[in-house]
Amino acid sequence: MSESSPCLSDHHHYLMDLLHIVVLSLIQGLTEFLPISSSAHLILPARLLHWPDQGLAFDVAVHIGTLAAVVIYFRKDLQLLIRDWCFSVVGRGTTQHSKMAWYIGLATIPAVVFGLFLKTSGLDESMRSLQVIAATTLIFGALLGVADYVAQCRWPLKAMTLPKAMIIGFSQMLALIPGTSRSGITMTAALFLGFDRESAARFSFLLSIPVILGAGLLLTLDLVKSTVPVNCQVLLMGALLSGISALVCIHLFLGAINRMGLMPFVIYRLALGVALLFII
Repeated sequence: MSESSPCLSDHHHYLMDLLHIVVLSLIQGLTEFLPISSSAHLILPARLLHWPDQGLAFDVAVHIGTLAAVVIYFRKDLQLLIRDWCFSVVGRGTTQHSKMAWYIGLATIPAVVFGLFLKTSGLDESMRSLQVIAATTLIFGALLGVADYVAQCRWPLKAMTLPKAMIIGFSQMLALIPGTSRSGITMTAALFLGFDRESAARFSFLLSIPVILGAGLLLTLDLVKSTVPVNCQVLLMGALLSGISALVCIHLFLGAINRMGLMPFVIYRLALGVALLFII
């Protein structure tokens, strides 16, 4: 039997790399805002299928894509938040929008501080294991189920206060542990505080903007220091696919969450966690 030609081998590697890029981009876009943990789903293909790491530049690209998606979707809200926040800074009074902007900014601080601690201490890498992912997937999936089951869903988003926002902000710290899910844990906290499901999701998504922006900036700084060559086509594809899938995901999720609740995601997380326990 003759050996495969170099051209066929190169073509095979190209198709495999293309498949990895498409799958990882879609995973990032679809799971960033669903309560199922994007970090866990991005780690799993590499660990279970032995896929190569797509690199730091790719991480930056998909973060840009998901950030663009949430900014585009909430562009009208963000215009009001930023405008009224600026007015409040120069002493032109406070509004519900300016208060919400302050709440989002202040509630982001705990996750930023904890994230810097994990990065400088090196603990962030030690937590990227299947054992940790399986445990957090199960524990915080079950907690989300409890929150959704007991949720009174009586408060709209305009009932947000600084203490409630800070509680949600401190819960967001836990999302730095792979498998927890940033949107999942913040929605869990909001539901326990009595907010309705859509309001919990909207605040979670708005709260994600400074976090994704900060994570993207840190990755960009690391990328600037790197000497690894960058493939612009791969980065553009990753950003577009993650951005489009995230935008569709946000739209569908917010439109359906009050009707279907969060139990489908809870069931998925519990099934995934059990499956991981058998794999380990």
